[in-house]
Amino acid sequence: MKAKRGFTLVEMMIVVVMVGVLATIATHGVRKWIANSKTAEARNSLGQMGKLAAAAYQRDTMAKIILLKGQTTAVQHAICGSASASVPASITSVKGAMFQSKASDWQVDAAANKGFACLHFSMSDPQRFMYSYAMSGTGTTVGDSFTATANGDLNGDGVTSTFTMTGKITFSSELTLAPAVGEVEPDE
Repeated sequence: MKAKRGFTLVEMMIVVVMVGVLATIATHGVRKWIANSKTAEARNSLGQMGKLAAAAYQRDTMAKIILLKGQTTAVQHAICGSASASVPASITSVKGAMFQSKASDWQVDAAANKGFACLHFSMSDPQRFMYSYAMSGTGTTVGDSFTATANGDLNGDGVTSTFTMTGKITFSSELTLAPAVGEVEPDE
């Protein structure tokens, strides 16, 4: 007579525990992947701002004077001046949400040719972060720098993540960018 075959209670419990552990690991991995994909916006945008700041610094500008025949003026290079406003204006606009900016939000400083207008930076897609741009010093001397910042609160819990891209005029009178985007609490 053949013995009845089946699983014991212990074997069933082992399978249930293993499935539970695998589900927990998978959930954690998926959550990290989703957070990383959301923060890619900040990293990409700040990288673009860094490149645009370097290009703006390399633009040849001259003193705003009338040159007579035979006269010369020195070519000047300068870091774009600080933006007078962040986009959006408040972190609450992106707290656990997305914000759709208008083209005019990025052009606030166009008349003075500074900030995002000087960089020629704007975003047309909805954004998860608040962006700001600040220059320190005169923007023309060695040691002067800029900082582009992205602040966000992806899960709306009040803990803000901060991403920064910096650049500085070096002794060779070139604008040198940081090799990576700085990150504080990137998954918040």
